[in-house]
Amino acid sequence: MGAATATPLCVFLSLILLSLLHTLTFAREKHSYVVYMGAHSHGKSVSSADLDRVTETHYKFLQSFLARTEEAKDAIFYSYTRHINGFAARLDDEEAAKIARHPNVVSIFPNRGRKLHTTRSWGFMGLEDDGVIRPSSIWDKARLGEDTIIGNLDTGVWPESASFGDEGLGPVPSKWKGICQNDVDPRFHCNRKLVGARYFNKGYAAVVGSLDPSYDSPRDTEGHGSHTLSTAGGSFVPGANVFGYGNGTAKGGSPKARVAAYKVCWPPEGGNECFDADILAAFDVAIDDGVDVLSVSLGGDAVGFFNDSVAIGSFHAVKHGIFVVCSAGNSGPNAGTVANVSPWQFTVGASTMDRQFPSYVTLGNKIQFKGESLSEEGLPTKKFYPVIRSKDAKAADAYEEDAEHCKAESLDSDKVKGKILVCLRGDNARVDKGQQALSAGAVAMILANNDLSGNEIIADPHVLPASHITYSDGLAVYQYIKSTKSPVAYLTRPTTQFGTKPAPFMAAFSSTGPNLVTPEILKPDITAPGVSIIAAYTREQGPTNQQFDKRRVLFNAASGTSMSCPHVSGIAGLLKTLYPTWSPAAIRSAMMTTARTQDNKLHAMTNASHLKASPFSYGSGHVQPNRAMDPGLVYDLTVDDYLTFLCSLNYNQSQITLFSEEPYSCPEKIILTDFNYPSITVPNLNGSITVTRTVKNVGSPVFKFLLKHSYVVYMGAHSHGKRVSSADLDRVTESHYMFLQSFLEKHINGFSATLDDEAAARLAKHPDVVSVFLNKGRQLHTTRKLVGARYFNKGYAALVGALDSFYDSPRDTVGHGSHTLSTAGGSFVPGANVFGFGNGTAKGGSAKARVAAYKVCWPPRVIMNAVMHINVAPWQFTVGASTMDRQFPSYVALGAT
Repeated sequence: MGAATATPLCVFLSLILLSLLHTLTFAREKHSYVVYMGAHSHGKSVSSADLDRVTETHYKFLQSFLARTEEAKDAIFYSYTRHINGFAARLDDEEAAKIARHPNVVSIFPNRGRKLHTTRSWGFMGLEDDGVIRPSSIWDKARLGEDTIIGNLDTGVWPESASFGDEGLGPVPSKWKGICQNDVDPRFHCNRKLVGARYFNKGYAAVVGSLDPSYDSPRDTEGHGSHTLSTAGGSFVPGANVFGYGNGTAKGGSPKARVAAYKVCWPPEGGNECFDADILAAFDVAIDDGVDVLSVSLGGDAVGFFNDSVAIGSFHAVKHGIFVVCSAGNSGPNAGTVANVSPWQFTVGASTMDRQFPSYVTLGNKIQFKGESLSEEGLPTKKFYPVIRSKDAKAADAYEEDAEHCKAESLDSDKVKGKILVCLRGDNARVDKGQQALSAGAVAMILANNDLSGNEIIADPHVLPASHITYSDGLAVYQYIKSTKSPVAYLTRPTTQFGTKPAPFMAAFSSTGPNLVTPEILKPDITAPGVSIIAAYTREQGPTNQQFDKRRVLFNAASGTSMSCPHVSGIAGLLKTLYPTWSPAAIRSAMMTTARTQDNKLHAMTNASHLKASPFSYGSGHVQPNRAMDPGLVYDLTVDDYLTFLCSLNYNQSQITLFSEEPYSCPEKIILTDFNYPSITVPNLNGSITVTRTVKNVGSPVFKFLLKHSYVVYMGAHSHGKRVSSADLDRVTESHYMFLQSFLEKHINGFSATLDDEAAARLAKHPDVVSVFLNKGRQLHTTRKLVGARYFNKGYAALVGALDSFYDSPRDTVGHGSHTLSTAGGSFVPGANVFGFGNGTAKGGSAKARVAAYKVCWPPRVIMNAVMHINVAPWQFTVGASTMDRQFPSYVALGAT
């Protein structure tokens, strides 16, 4: 009896024990976190003892949440001791939640991963002309960025690259306090060019597990860091090319700058290469080392600023006078994808330049398309091969979509062997598609864009002959294959072509605004070359950066906002050399206010589909280094301005006080649209608003600036007679000023122009001028056989700024025009109703009349809402509004009484 009852009791006790063990195990599950506690206030002289004391305070702080001091020391793997106050530690979620509530903690966030976002580009931007540096170039005036120090947070550096040679450089500047960290790599050496290199991998190890000693080195095994660092500050290297393409002299934006590498990015883990804890550690050290510019070609999704390691690190750098340049991200062209959006970061989009590497695709029907490639090999001259769509070569057990994108194990080699394979862009890497095609037996690949990528084509160093073509050309290739039983094609070997037009245009991959964190700040700030950029590379990887690629190159071509970012970093180095006392905000303003929004055909910049681009893709425009030397006026900002900006976002006073090492109180009234940024963005505008900016003169002490408005100058009627030729109209246009924005050239004599008030007043007195009046907005008066349709938007654009291609259409997107035109002359339409109400036959007053639409009204903006205009001239027939004998009754019944 006793034995019979003991067994269930033992089982019950065992279950309790197992349950307790499970609970204890679960409670001990740790994740890596960053605990951010604001700024340090060490003062100018900081000793190693000071830094040690900071580390001890971090141990004691964490120990107050844990059982033992030793446990705190084991948990912390970074202590940020120099400028950034905080630490990175392994904590369970409950511990993290308790720490987050402590008044000395600004924020605590997971140690998240982030992604990594030449020979011609500097000539394209006007710094040289066929290799000649002219006296007007910023290169000449800024001494090639001499002795400016540019730091780079990336995958490290390949120190043996000629781009980091120190020939012709003097001693290392005395302001440099950094080191060359080569603990386990005796071959790694710094010099007077590469003045420092460090690595940060504890945050990465906290996610992926323990690392072998090969990771304890700043050597670049990926190629990305060498590429970006040499773009920013590489030395002159004649004869740089990729397989003979793009041959010329490689150099960085500041060729005589000193450079330093901070390795924070490692082999990808879950799609991420760079982790927050390492990024923050690198910022903390780089500030102390003495860099002038920091180039950061990495980022993640836009999040709150106190939970963003790059935003936090950038703020502390800017506070110490360091200019921080960041990439916008490669998630375009979708809206709201831009990363690195704080106002103290300078955020760079990517666009093209006037160099291409054309590889032509010729079909069996003799139609030819221009693609691009950097394939090392070409097909035998003019030998045509059978061509097949990848989805028609699908392996039996593969998904059609995978085959269409030429993914691994999706292709049937029996169908592909000996043929040219057509793959669709998207999902996997462009170069990976080439490898899959080669593995399946293809002799060559045609890479066709998807609709999102439009006309953007990129030259990649494919492992087989290949050509990347546009979306529309890809559709034509698909149509040709379907139209014949035996389709064939031929690909030419790539060549190098300069002076191509249009350029620049925005890259499809470049992330775009609006800024989802603070819509009042326009992001990106600017754009720079980021497509097919040739720069230094690692010898550890092949040019495709894929494991299968056994080739090795000294220089490589790469595309991304990672490539555009260091172009701007190099230009910032020049401006820092030229104007060492300018604040980071002044340098940013100089570049933004002198940027251009036209391409080399003098047309408005476009996107990858050659439709008009907008400031949400290019920011202020394409950077112009030479013009940035003399901006005249700048929009400056101080650290207090940034703190006020944070106050407007409702961060609490204690967080902001910790963020800054100086005492600070939020002002009572803050208007975010008055933040002194070099661009103006007003989200959700409804009605009128006044926006204030303050400018600082950094140019000549004696100057005159004119404020210009757009006016309409009315000069009466033309006397063409009944027959008017296009030549007559051209002569009228020629008689008007060259800067006219729109021409009233048929019967109304006059023009629209941008004028200052004084010029407008002088014109009004001219005997040939009937009137000069402001280009004001008008309101629609609302209480709805088409033989023609036109649109007129230049006056609207003169008021609100550049318009995207959406506006180049007479299509009615509001409804008002369709309503009024159909009321005047709409055809008979039986069964017209609104949700069934008022059902009948709709018709206009002249139902058989022909109608024409002239679109002159656009989405309301501030000026449109400022004034109500009425029609009172005696030659106008002015109509009021009254009711008719139809109602739509809805009865209200009250309680039963």
